[in-house]
Formats: sequence, structure tokens, C-alpha cells
Amino acid sequence: MGANGTTIVRITGFLCMVFSSAMLLPLLVSLYYHDGEHWFFFWTAVSMFFTGLSLWWPFRATGESLRRRDGFLLVVLFWVIVSLLGALPLYLGLELSFVNALFESVSGLTTTGATVLSGLDHMPRSILFYRQQLQWLGGMGLIVLAVAVLPRLGIGGMSIYLAEAPGPMKDEKITPRLAHSARALWSIYVGLTLACALAFWIAGMSPFDAIAHSLSTVSTGGFSTHDASLGFYRSEPVETVAILFMLLGAVNFSIHYLVIGKRRFSLYLRDEEVRSFLVFVAVVVAIISLTLYLWGTYHSFFHALRNAAFEVVSVVTSTGYGVVDFSHWPLFVPVLLIFISFVGGCGGSTAGGMKVMRLLILARLGLREVRRLPHPQQLKPVKVNGRVLSESTLQGVWGFLSVYTATFVILMLLLMMTGADQVTAFSAIATSMNNLGPGLGEVAQSFNGLSDAGKMISALAMLAGRLEVFTLLVVLHPAYWRT
Repeated sequence: MGANGTTIVRITGFLCMVFSSAMLLPLLVSLYYHDGEHWFFFWTAVSMFFTGLSLWWPFRATGESLRRRDGFLLVVLFWVIVSLLGALPLYLGLELSFVNALFESVSGLTTTGATVLSGLDHMPRSILFYRQQLQWLGGMGLIVLAVAVLPRLGIGGMSIYLAEAPGPMKDEKITPRLAHSARALWSIYVGLTLACALAFWIAGMSPFDAIAHSLSTVSTGGFSTHDASLGFYRSEPVETVAILFMLLGAVNFSIHYLVIGKRRFSLYLRDEEVRSFLVFVAVVVAIISLTLYLWGTYHSFFHALRNAAFEVVSVVTSTGYGVVDFSHWPLFVPVLLIFISFVGGCGGSTAGGMKVMRLLILARLGLREVRRLPHPQQLKPVKVNGRVLSESTLQGVWGFLSVYTATFVILMLLLMMTGADQVTAFSAIATSMNNLGPGLGEVAQSFNGLSDAGKMISALAMLAGRLEVFTLLVVLHPAYWRT
């Protein structure tokens, strides 16, 4: 094994040992509520720690830095290992099949929110908390957290960050040092989570539910402690809090950093991506509200607006909470909601989808081509926020769109080969790749109706979407393994 190979194994082992500490909180929750699940979390923590130790110990003295290409393999390897180890409490505690436990683990870590479980209202509190915690850890990115401490190990963290961080402009850092950027982002993330928990508690949730839902709201994950999701509460204040923090989670955290640092709320609206995102959400809410009201789904326009606003924000931020089952809404509305999940939130946020920035760039690229048709010699740069984008950035956006589309089509066809109908296959892959959760057809409420092969394909789609396709495909491409 080459020097860089040993470094990848060493860092993967270190990250597994760090992740084993995540079992501590659900273990304490289990002891507090006396639900008898604490031994499962204990043995999972032990398994994670010694798996990591076995990878780290033989190469602990290796001092090689990572190259950018090594970051791709490290990220994929770590997400696969953590997904497998993260399935253990679900496999042992709930006695799920291995496939179901792995599906639930991947769904949690990728903040997809798709589930194969039912009867959540009667499950042990520690298991419920564990599912929420998985989403919270996956929301900002486990590896982005580790970047804050990797420099102490003599490892360059930029290669890892570039492979894992979402968005088309990954080279940008909010502070000169990457580790400082990671710590700043996680400080904001923790602060928003605490504020969300407090707001949910004030809105009427129990302390446990407020904390649990804050973990999956700010991470735009969508897991809930109730089968009826947030519809369980039938509460306007709860829905309002959820809408606010889902939107905050879907905004670029670099903008949060600037707003907090400069104490200027207007910076949100001065950013073109955030402004375009909010306008898009408002337009879709207006269209769906009017459709629901005029079609007679709701007799009150306010009722239509309330449900439309919640579901649109939940879907476009890829959270996946529900207060109603939108798959039964009339006309084009259910399909429109699935389509807007492809948009997702802003780059550098916890939301899934293709990201608003990419679609904004694509729209301006298209407009530039239309203008150039009658004037072929005209050269007009594409700008965002007053900055001229390089041709390499523009080509990267086009490449992402083509690869994302091709991956979607292939995975959808594979899912249909397992016996899923067209509507189910389309929505299952769409919600998995966009890290949304609920879909249409057989996956409107749960993915449990899919075959084991279908669940594994959906889990692969979740990982591809969370890692923005390229990271996974780079490692799978034969050219990557050529020296």
C-alpha cells in the first residue's frame, strides 16, 4: 500500500473513533428513560472505536499529506463505513433486517428522511433520538467537522473539504484558514439548533420533541418522533417555527457568517442566490395555494396558503416534514413538488437538490446563448453577485447537470427492473438523490414496500446525492485507480 493509501486508512480510522463518541448521547437518553436500549449503543460504540483503532494504529506514524484525489476516496470510504456501523443500533435494537437497518442509517446520515419504519410513537426514546442525531451529524457533514481537528494530525484538510462540501463554488472559504472556517460553520450550526429547540419548546412541544425536531429541522433532514410527522401537533406556531428554521438551514452558511459578523440582516437579500431562492419559494407557494383553493381542496384560502407554504418549504429545502399527504393533492401539484426538490437550497447549506446557485448560473448561461445567436461575435461574461464566473466554473455546472441527469435516469431504470412502477421509481430516485424523503406511489409514506434490491438502489441514490454525484463517480471510474 502506498504512502497516500496508508494515510487514507489512518484518517478513516481516526474519524471512525471520533464518530464512536456519537453513541454517548443516545446511550444517556436510554439510561434516563430506562428503555433498555443502552447496551446496543454501548456495543455499537465499542465496535466503531475498535474498527477505527484497527485502521489507525498500524499507520499512526504516517505523516504524508493528502492530495486532492485522495480526498474523494477518503470521503466515500468514510461515508460507507459510518453508514454500515450506524446501522448497528437499529439492527440490534429494533431487530430490523440488515437491509432495512442500513437503509435507515444511510437515510439519516444523508439527511434524506426516507424511512422503512412505522409505529414511531411507541418506539424507545433513545432510538428516536438516535435517528434525529444521525441527521444532525450528517447535515453539516461529518467530515467538515473533522476538518477542524485534522490540521493537528498534520493532514491537509482542503482535499477532504472539496470532496464533501456541497455547492458549485467549493474553493471559497469564509475565513483564511480552512479549520477556522469549519469551526465557524459548526458554531453557527449549533447556535441555530439551540435556537430552534427553544422555539419549538415555546411553541408547545415537549422538551424531548423540541430537541429531537431541532436536530432534523436545522439539518433539513425530516425525521420525526411521530408517524404523522409535524402534522401530529396540528399547531400553527410549530409549523411557523419549522418553516423559519428550514429556510435558515437551506441558506448558505457563509451568508449566516457574514450577517452575524457584520450584524446586517440586509446581507441576506443582497445575495443573489438567497434572493432568488426566496422569490422562487414565494412564487411556488402562490401557485399551489391558488390551485388548492380554486380547485376546492380547501374552502379557506388561508388554510390552503398555510398547508402550501409548509409543504413547499419542506420539499424545496429537502427536509421532508409533512402536515398533510401532498401525494393526494389535485392536478399537477404533487409532481410539481417533486420537481422543485431538484432545485434544493443554496450552495453551502444543509439542503439537498442541485442547488439554487447552479440553476441560477444555468439560467444565465442559457440567456447568454440566446443573446449570442443573432450576434455570434458578442462575448458577454456570466456574473453572480457582481463577480465574473470563470469558464471552468461554467463548464463544471454544465458537467454536473449532465452527470446528475444521467445518474438519475440509470438509477430510475434500475429501480424499475426490481418491479417498481414508473411513478414510484421516478419519485423514489428523485427524493433519494435530492435527499428529500417522501415521494409518490408506493413511497408516499414509506419505502418499506420496495424490494431489498430497490432499497439498496435508493440508498445508493442518497449517497450519490449527498456527495453531489461527482465524488462517488470519481472513485468508481477506472481512471481514478490508474497511477
